[in-house]
Amino acid sequence: MKRRVFLIVLDSYGIGYEPDAADFGDVGSNTLGSIVKSEFYHTPNMKKLGLFNIEGVKAGEKEEFPLGSYGRMQEKSRGKDTTVGHWEIAGLVSESPLPTYPNGFPKEILDEFVRQTGREVLCNLPYSGTEVIKDYGEEHVKTGALIVYTSADSVFQIAAHEDVVPVEELYRYCRIARELLVGKHGVGRVIARPFTGEAGAYVRTPRRHDFSLVPPGDTMLDVLERAGFDTISIGKIYDIFAGKGIKESVPTKGNTDGIGRLFEMQKRDFNGLCFLNLVDFDMLYGHRNDIDGYAKAAAEFDTALGKFMAEMKDEDILMITADHGCDPGFKGTDHSREYTPMLMYGRDVREGVDLGTRPSFSDIGQTILDIFGIKGGIQGESFWEKVSN
Repeated sequence: MKRRVFLIVLDSYGIGYEPDAADFGDVGSNTLGSIVKSEFYHTPNMKKLGLFNIEGVKAGEKEEFPLGSYGRMQEKSRGKDTTVGHWEIAGLVSESPLPTYPNGFPKEILDEFVRQTGREVLCNLPYSGTEVIKDYGEEHVKTGALIVYTSADSVFQIAAHEDVVPVEELYRYCRIARELLVGKHGVGRVIARPFTGEAGAYVRTPRRHDFSLVPPGDTMLDVLERAGFDTISIGKIYDIFAGKGIKESVPTKGNTDGIGRLFEMQKRDFNGLCFLNLVDFDMLYGHRNDIDGYAKAAAEFDTALGKFMAEMKDEDILMITADHGCDPGFKGTDHSREYTPMLMYGRDVREGVDLGTRPSFSDIGQTILDIFGIKGGIQGESFWEKVSN
């Protein structure tokens, strides 16, 4: 039998801080708890699937007869960033955190980067992406020096004005950085951050591109691809896995575009996994402490979810989760160490099964392999037997 699994990652849609949150400075964070307070929050379809029935969720009203199976996922990896979160979802637990640079990158890395690119460097500090071009954009335009910055994540970001550094040239600089940042300096992602506009009104363009570290082991994508199944990514999934194990990639320009691509994929005939990331929750709203914006994005997704569920085929399975938290109502603008939701729906998925708290995101990847009749191959424990009809 042909089977289609649609795995949707609502980027940063955390549901409450984890037991080790103190190690990350995140005690008290709760992304869902913050956004439900907004007048714009409205997710009746996620409610029907069991979102508010999940263990530990105090927000919202429980559904008496949930249509889906539901549970709470706990991160096992030592990190709270996009790369580590997605890798773990796909069955690869990171025992050590990827390196971060709260004081900027070391001199030997930047000196070599300057030598190979022929351009000097500005900033070299953790910075908000919108603030860094406001504070350093004018000097960059005058001198041609590249704006290099980081965040609480394991990232090396390069911002450049498109009139000063053509986008393809910026990508080339990112590839240079990617080759330098290996071993103990192997950051999760090198990110191109092009911008345009005039001083005082600089704006980032959609031509961002991530150059990711290659996953150091097999994920569910590799296992599925080797077994002859389709592995289709929508959004930044391809970048996160550096293309490893992905047969087909569909780039997007944000949530609305990503949802549209999902509907297009729903009309297609394939046999395997469609893996989607909706980035705006994190990038536009979580990191910018925009509670109402986050709530509106949740409502937009939920409206689409109702339509998607109505169009599902009998053999389709839908799974909804997240990769970490980014509480827009919490101190700071960084990711938060939170549990994530697991909502699962389809004709072959039992209604109202409470999965409790699962010890690792990797249980998702192992469950997906189990759905396709593949045992083992990655980390994690399948819960397919618990939820399947």
